[in-house]
Amino acid sequence: MNENSRRVVYVKELSDPVYLDVVAKEPSIRVDRLENDSDDATADPVLAVAHAYQLHSGRDVIARNFHVTRDFLKKIPNVLVVSMNGSGADPVDIDACTEAGIIVVNQAGGNREAVAEHAVAMMIALAKRMFLHDRALRSGVGFQPVPKLLGDELIGRTVGIVGLGYVGRRIAEICHLAFFMRVLAYDPYLSREEIALRGAEASSFEDLLRRSDFVSINCPRSAETLNLMNDETFSLMKDGAYFIMTARGGICDEAALERALRSGKVAGAGVDVWGKEPPPASHPLLQFDNVIATGHLAGGTVDARRNMAVMGAEQLMGIFKGEYPPRLLNPEAWPLYSQRFEATFGTKPAAAPA
Repeated sequence: MNENSRRVVYVKELSDPVYLDVVAKEPSIRVDRLENDSDDATADPVLAVAHAYQLHSGRDVIARNFHVTRDFLKKIPNVLVVSMNGSGADPVDIDACTEAGIIVVNQAGGNREAVAEHAVAMMIALAKRMFLHDRALRSGVGFQPVPKLLGDELIGRTVGIVGLGYVGRRIAEICHLAFFMRVLAYDPYLSREEIALRGAEASSFEDLLRRSDFVSINCPRSAETLNLMNDETFSLMKDGAYFIMTARGGICDEAALERALRSGKVAGAGVDVWGKEPPPASHPLLQFDNVIATGHLAGGTVDARRNMAVMGAEQLMGIFKGEYPPRLLNPEAWPLYSQRFEATFGTKPAAAPA
């Protein structure tokens, strides 16, 4: 096999430049970069020879013409793997990739600490009314009279976590160990026993909403979870509960959250992910004093981005060596992918685990 015989292409950015340092250890890999505004004359020849497509997880970060759609697959006939920079795969039609024999992998767990800390920080700031005190002092109003800004304590309260994966599990651990909170969890893909092993009590979605003082959404965005939080589900929440959204835009109906906040049903919200990113300054949720808004940066720490870059580079290098990837999103693609891998590189990849 010739030098630089395995081709990788990415658009705009990687999680961290260390990705290139790791990949550089394998001289058979060449990495090319495209920009969001790269025209077809520039992009198409690079895409046509690529074996791997490294892609940002944010659907509004990468230009739409570089999203992995059925039409885009025609431009990448030799791609064997689409590797996400982070845990999400919003810009990818995974079903289309599976049909084409392309595996899709992510870096789930690489930013678990960052996102979990961000979610818990939002819980604390909302409960303590920290942002309201900050605004009062900065505006010159000074100390506000009690009871307007009296806060709540987290100690002994109940947190409900929707999705008990890497991030949800870490939130459960922090809340239980630091604040002795009762932890409820809804995750239809885990058994009650597994949920217990991850530090939570299994609950139905509806019962979790009714009993929780804090509701944290940490499930993937999918056809099942789009608009999971809507007028009906917000109405089930305990009066005066807090809502934390650090998963993916689209899981929460933002207009429904606005109504829940306006009615007082929800006492405050921490929102890191949005239906359209970034949201316009005129967005209704940005007009509430009891909303903490951040710009899809819960996982955006230096440590997390570096960790995901290393994970992504090492996983891709393993894939090129024929290894079965540890974070495969569409295992059903493996049989056809294996045939394509052998036709491309002349060796068979590992068999799928039993």
